[in-house]
Amino acid sequence: MPSHRFTRYDGGDPLAPPVDLAEALEAIGEDVMAGYSPERAMREFLRRGGRDQQGLDDLARRVAERRRQLLDQHQLDGTLTEIKELLDKAVLEERKQLARDAMMDDADRAFREMRMSNLPPSPAAAVSELGDYDWTSSEAREAFEQIKDLLGREMLDQRFAGMKQALENATDEDRAAIQEMLDDLNDLLAKHARGEDTPEDFAEFMAKHGQHFPEQPEDIEQLLDALAQRAAAAQRMLNSMTAEQRAELMQLSAQAFGSPQLMESLARLDSQLQALRPGEDWNGSEQMGQGQGLGLGDGTGVFQDLAELDALAEQLSQSYSGSRLDDLDLDALSRQLGEQAGIDARTLQQLEQALRDTGTLRRTSDGQLALSPKAMRQLGKALLRDVAEKMSGRQGQRDMNKAGAAGERSGGTRPWEFGDTEPWDLPRTVLNGVSRRAADPRDARLIAIDDVEVVETEARTQAAVALCVDTSFSMAMDGRWVPMKRTALALHTLIRTRFRGDALQLITFGRHAETMDIERLTALDAKWDKGTNLHHALLLANRHFRKHPGAQPVLLIVTDGEPTSHLEPDGEVWFSYPPHPRTIAYAVRELDNARRLGAQTTFFRLGEDPGLARFIEQMAQRVDGRMVSPELDDLGAAVVGSYLGSRTAGRPGGLTGGGPASFRDWFGGRGFWAG
Repeated sequence: MPSHRFTRYDGGDPLAPPVDLAEALEAIGEDVMAGYSPERAMREFLRRGGRDQQGLDDLARRVAERRRQLLDQHQLDGTLTEIKELLDKAVLEERKQLARDAMMDDADRAFREMRMSNLPPSPAAAVSELGDYDWTSSEAREAFEQIKDLLGREMLDQRFAGMKQALENATDEDRAAIQEMLDDLNDLLAKHARGEDTPEDFAEFMAKHGQHFPEQPEDIEQLLDALAQRAAAAQRMLNSMTAEQRAELMQLSAQAFGSPQLMESLARLDSQLQALRPGEDWNGSEQMGQGQGLGLGDGTGVFQDLAELDALAEQLSQSYSGSRLDDLDLDALSRQLGEQAGIDARTLQQLEQALRDTGTLRRTSDGQLALSPKAMRQLGKALLRDVAEKMSGRQGQRDMNKAGAAGERSGGTRPWEFGDTEPWDLPRTVLNGVSRRAADPRDARLIAIDDVEVVETEARTQAAVALCVDTSFSMAMDGRWVPMKRTALALHTLIRTRFRGDALQLITFGRHAETMDIERLTALDAKWDKGTNLHHALLLANRHFRKHPGAQPVLLIVTDGEPTSHLEPDGEVWFSYPPHPRTIAYAVRELDNARRLGAQTTFFRLGEDPGLARFIEQMAQRVDGRMVSPELDDLGAAVVGSYLGSRTAGRPGGLTGGGPASFRDWFGGRGFWAG
């Protein structure tokens, strides 16, 4: 029969919904469009977290707070304080007994009282001086023996967690067993250091002494790790004490269990651990507060917690080479901050893994991460929803998923043919099915292919769209960089998903102009490059229009400045500020060429420069176009609305002339789109 092993479930809430990538993708896309690399954008989102999700920074802050609490709430004199209390109790009980014992020789009484009165102020020195004292009080003798027992248990508890409680009220046989364990452990480590140990040696040691190691190490390396981490914490605790406290403890340690043999064994163990694990922090120290006093064992545990918190802080920083969220120690996080912190961290791990595994991010040929086409589509759809909400809010329109996408309905229907994309006419289709079954009762099909009729629509003219976006440095400097990219991605997504017959060309123009695909534009960094070369952008737009002679040209220009550069006949860029009349003339000439090609032109002016407003208004009027001056948040809605309405020259509500921009006539040709 196969054996089964059951362990505690640690996979979080099994009924919790899967990680939601939509919020992450939107935030990552925003940062990418702001100039971050996709890798950095993903890291930034994981640091910030989401609306209902703690991020790495939140967890790191809680780790820092927990560390500060441990330092402020504890001090390191707990063992010394407890020893002093036991010593005071022993001396007091002895004095009481000396005063009560009437049969004692007066000279002996005087000598003993003199020893009690002349004890050194140092507890360590007093304990050492009283080591050979013959106590007359049983209560005093018991208190003094407790000092030796406490020292032994604390010294062991520093190296082996829980030993202080395990050895409470221990017998001589128990102490002898501990001494045997230390001797065997030291021999095993010495053998390992020489490379002479075998797995059987470790197995034999654990079979004999395994009850003292709750970590249950599986091999000697794990045993070394556990021992060295705690021994290093004990050393850091000792380093954090004052010189006086260290001297007291070193002097007292010789009295542990009433024999120096224990300290000799522990010193040998520490020496071997430092040699076998030099990478542990053996020299660190901390500045403790004025809170509760800690014993040696408890203090070592606190210093282990501090080390674990330091490791968590480094893991959460993700600042080292090759860092991944898989590096997070979820068990340690749960121990230090609670179970919910571990769940939050696991969710972040799943989110990072999902971003990498679901095709949201991809590796380019040069090894860099980039947003995948799938991610670009999802981001574009999110931006379109945002645009639709803005447009709907201004127009009071309802959402219509396919309004105008296949042309305007004519009122007629026709039989469906292969390749048709028009919507079905359901009443006619159902009626045809009923009529067919009435004519032939043997035909049990509810609907057959021949029953289907589709709605006839008017033909919709194809459009050739050129979106020219200003990428001069002023766009980035004045906070227009990301809205510009959001606008381009929203329009690109709309055309690629709803108006596939239209041809979109994205053109950027700074000192010079160039065509770009949406992936490159989305990741484009702002550059300090003087010039606004509208002339070059119009040259590229007109070339695009000429490639599609049967399409309606639509020219959309987003800019925040007048033309300050143009292309010379030899292809060189010529720059002048203020704008030179020659540069203006070159731009106007190409704008006139766009008009002769039939382009319907809309300028989107960004900024409040009155001179720019006058210039663009004149340019728009020259070609029977229009100027729109949207707020940055409305730029996407303005551009999409202009595209939807620019295809109906000569129809009522179309954009056939100049005049002031308004939202009411954006939707003349394609109907209102949303969703």
